[in-house]
Amino acid sequence: MPERDADNLKIFCGRASRSLTERICRHLSIPLGQGHTDLFPDGEVFVKIEEDVRGRDCFIVQSTHNPVNAHLMELLIYIDCLKRASASRITAVIPYFGYARQDRKDEGRVPITAKLVANLITAAGADRVVCMDLHAAQIQGFFDLPVDHLNASPVLLDALQPLADAGNLCIVSPDVGNVKVASKYAQKLNADFAIIDKRRTGSDSVEMANIIGDVKGKQVLMVDDMISTAGTICEAAKLVMQHGAKDVVAAATHGVFVGLALERIKDAPISKVYVTDTIPCDRRCEPIADKLEELSIAELLGDAIDRIHHNRSVSSLFRRDTGAKR
Repeated sequence: MPERDADNLKIFCGRASRSLTERICRHLSIPLGQGHTDLFPDGEVFVKIEEDVRGRDCFIVQSTHNPVNAHLMELLIYIDCLKRASASRITAVIPYFGYARQDRKDEGRVPITAKLVANLITAAGADRVVCMDLHAAQIQGFFDLPVDHLNASPVLLDALQPLADAGNLCIVSPDVGNVKVASKYAQKLNADFAIIDKRRTGSDSVEMANIIGDVKGKQVLMVDDMISTAGTICEAAKLVMQHGAKDVVAAATHGVFVGLALERIKDAPISKVYVTDTIPCDRRCEPIADKLEELSIAELLGDAIDRIHHNRSVSSLFRRDTGAKR
């Protein structure tokens, strides 16, 4: 059981991550910080802290998923509110970091929005940041303050271990960019490994070409950091089934599920989809409720918060880390 210090440790939540934050607080046996967010008639966000935080170590948990800009603005205002209320330290816990895919200039005259967001969080007054499975690990360097980059692989591996125990498991990387992470899952689950050659034909469409490896008669598991439009993972599932796979299971840290994602997953030859609660599934995921299993990262985040609060190393939480995509 983590050490408790309810008088000095305060954990608040934005509207995007209330259920996750409640689970974190239950794990740490401390009450959820008292604060609320309202909207003015013109849409402006108003945050009020309803308890004394002067000299306290404060954490604000807020994912910046859809609507990304609204949730990001709420996070910034929460940080500013805590700073002006004289909190001794403010840690922004961002389970899902929006804009993470805009991490470099891949063509002329485009922004590096991940860096801009890092600057905004720093300017708002955060002293530290905790993130979960950033799309690119280099984003840690965009911050001029300490960043703890956690990985959901311990939670996913526990859920996926029964597949490995059943035998005949093959981890398939749905694209070359995910090879590093997928190969580490294959090592930890003692499974075979295969790679799909993917070619993107549009912003939300892909073309699958070849499979490097053997999937015939195998239980296929595809693991990625996120499922967004689901174009990649669904086309990959069709391809491996065409090559004789017995079944397909997908797993990802972030269930973004935008555009045609839910329809694609519903129609795809995927029997199970595992995601974590970095982004709440709630009612939006009802079309794939029979395939979906939501895993909680609350204990992992809670342990990280407890260690940061007591100025202890967070590195022990990485003992089953599979690393970042790049």
